[in-house]
Amino acid sequence: MQSLSVQTNKSLPEAEAMIRSALGAVGFGILSEIDLGATLASKLDRSVGDLKIIGACNPQFAYDALMADRSVSLLLPCNVVLDAIPTGTRISIPAPAGLLPDRPEITQPVTDLLRTALATIGEVIVG
Repeated sequence: MQSLSVQTNKSLPEAEAMIRSALGAVGFGILSEIDLGATLASKLDRSVGDLKIIGACNPQFAYDALMADRSVSLLLPCNVVLDAIPTGTRISIPAPAGLLPDRPEITQPVTDLLRTALATIGEVIVG
């Protein structure tokens, strides 16, 4: 899946605080969070390491996108994945253009804001 990501040498909790702040600075709020690592460990007694998903939403862009194409609701909120790696934390967000390739009028403004937020943490990697 195409994504926008950044890596930091910060721990997952530190990286989470950074991305929450960075997303807030560009108009995103956090609607949900899932500690996937803890949930899978608890339910299956198996480890995937520290892995957390936070659901972020920019209300104005969500509204505008829904008015243009109601099926956008399938993609809301934007998942932000925090994955502990040996050197720190990787933060990844699905690339909006990859999710809705035929709707640049919807995806480009959101992509620009997400890049801005990620760039406050490090160099944005598109992959």
